[in-house]
Amino acid sequence: MNGPFLKAFRTVFAKEIVDALRDRRTLLRLLVPAVLMGPLLLMLMSGLTASLQERAEQRELLVVGIEHAPTLRNYLERQTYTIKAAPTDYEARLRASTLTDPVMVVPADFETLLAGGEAPRVEIVTDSANQRAEAGVGTINRLLQGFSSERTTLALAMRGIGARQLQPIDVQERDLASLQARSTRLTQILPMFIMMAVLYGALTAALDSTAGERERGSLEPLLVNPAPHAAIVAGKWAAVMMAGLTVAVLSNLSFLPGQWLMRSDALAAMFQFGWSEALRFLLLQIPLAAGLAAVLMALAIRTKTFKEAQASTTLVVTAISLAPVVAIIHPGGEASWHLWVPGLGQNLLMMQVLKGEPLTFAKVMPTVVVGAALTVAGLALVARSMRAAVAR
Repeated sequence: MNGPFLKAFRTVFAKEIVDALRDRRTLLRLLVPAVLMGPLLLMLMSGLTASLQERAEQRELLVVGIEHAPTLRNYLERQTYTIKAAPTDYEARLRASTLTDPVMVVPADFETLLAGGEAPRVEIVTDSANQRAEAGVGTINRLLQGFSSERTTLALAMRGIGARQLQPIDVQERDLASLQARSTRLTQILPMFIMMAVLYGALTAALDSTAGERERGSLEPLLVNPAPHAAIVAGKWAAVMMAGLTVAVLSNLSFLPGQWLMRSDALAAMFQFGWSEALRFLLLQIPLAAGLAAVLMALAIRTKTFKEAQASTTLVVTAISLAPVVAIIHPGGEASWHLWVPGLGQNLLMMQVLKGEPLTFAKVMPTVVVGAALTVAGLALVARSMRAAVAR
């Protein structure tokens, strides 16, 4: 029994691989984005980080009414900041995101209120939808707090009161996150792209080997052969899984040379992705690729046309693409059941790899069990549909 099964398995597997290689146009559509994905993503993220660093190094502030506050100007210039007049239409430009810096608005009675012991109101105008402008709000807040602290210290010193009385405790922050963990604030989108590469690599092969062959009229002749149906199903499934993993390998490896193109030295120092991380990424994708290959085949084999099969697999594509959103919406709030959700579990584990944390058996095993269960259930449905097709 093993001899005919293995022979049929190898024959079907080789046939599916050859058919996939013949369709060069589809092959290029899958492989080229997989190769370019890593460098492009890292270039975009490093470019954003580099632009933010360049803005911070320029140390420029957009201010309206700074002529009314010479003491504030003096303080800001002592902090080595360059003061520039904001454009007259700064509000409209902030809303349109054409102005990427927040604007400080100083009232005309700033010095009068300050001398009288009252607190002048200084506005920081920004647009929360303008992310680049929003990033500069914290800098202006710190500068204004520093100015207030300096004024208070001078006022107390004139009355012979020590400044330490304003701050009876010394507060210091201690960040426990490693450099790799800090980089995940920018690189947390990478696992989703890896999983989508696996999905689309398996999707094309699954549709072509089932609904595609049925539409071309080559599936029924294959099923009437004396070869065991289980071997035919296993051969097709192995080829589909291999297609998904091939795209995954290229996607993983594309991040290695992609690091050479980083413009931001800070991000390059934090983002540590080598051969070890690429290998662990790939191993984490094997259960997902196996389960997705079987599920996609099970959905496609029940359809009559390629377009119908595409429509029936839309739910799977949507579910996998939305699964990582749970981790983004609830950062740090991972529950144990997350590891049992296909896609979400792989996303959480890949994030741990990016953070440099070790993978434990207890965390990896749920994804393996779910992948195996999906594989068995999907292949059982495929075999059943094929037997029904032969019976008709």
